[in-house]
Amino acid sequence: MPANVDQYVEENRERFLAELIELLRIPSISTLPEHQADVQQAADHVAARLAEAGLDNVEVIPTERHPLVYGEWLGVPGKPTVLCYGHYDVQPPDPLEEWETPPFEPALRNGNLYARGAADDKGQMYTHIKAVEALRAVTGTLPVNIKFLIEGEEEVGGASIARYVADNGEKLRADVALVSDTAMYAEGMPSLCTGLRGLIYAEVSASGPARDLHSGLYGGAAPNAVYGLIELLAKAKDDNGFIRIPDLYEDVEPPAPEEKASWQELPFDESEFLEKEVGAPALI
Repeated sequence: MPANVDQYVEENRERFLAELIELLRIPSISTLPEHQADVQQAADHVAARLAEAGLDNVEVIPTERHPLVYGEWLGVPGKPTVLCYGHYDVQPPDPLEEWETPPFEPALRNGNLYARGAADDKGQMYTHIKAVEALRAVTGTLPVNIKFLIEGEEEVGGASIARYVADNGEKLRADVALVSDTAMYAEGMPSLCTGLRGLIYAEVSASGPARDLHSGLYGGAAPNAVYGLIELLAKAKDDNGFIRIPDLYEDVEPPAPEEKASWQELPFDESEFLEKEVGAPALI
């Protein structure tokens, strides 16, 4: 990165911080209907920052629930296109008594900015926008084409963005998608997170006797639906944590030697991890 880009960032540090604080003050809680106007305000704020950064075709896109925000800069034909994703909605801040300062009154402490959304995901998303602004302000261009798609429903499942992406493949076509909704592995260590553990949701119903039965008379003889569910869960893994569901591992590739070697270079302290993050006496 050119040194004058760093200079631009330094010269505009206070403005950048003030803009971020303004965004963090908006209680854009997507899960609560009473904050619908706040969510809309946050979307409008993000759209305004995209336009100020020099993005073209900036739009706030209505959905069945909360709006999407889109912007693009396609000034270097033939160069790769990067699609930047982020979200401006946040979770409810409960329990409030756990906060040292109010969640929507951003506070600087120990070199950190504390507020709901500062690290999930307003802060990260905002850095993408400011990076574009800085590069264009200093160099007049960008090294790649850029598209932004920022949503307001990440904390409630993202149904609207899922539909929009499916219906707008050509508009969103890109060579790579950049998502900054994770974390650096350690302070001062920029990290590329290439994957997270996924989730599978399932609902299992078990039925037993046709009516309530007295355990003193029928226990041990009549089937117990609750025990059946417990037994099912117990059999899902073996004693070593291996999932016993058939074919689950069929398409899973083991980590490459290079990946394993890179893990060994990370500043990982198991005792500190257990004490400060997990809160358990041992790992599995």
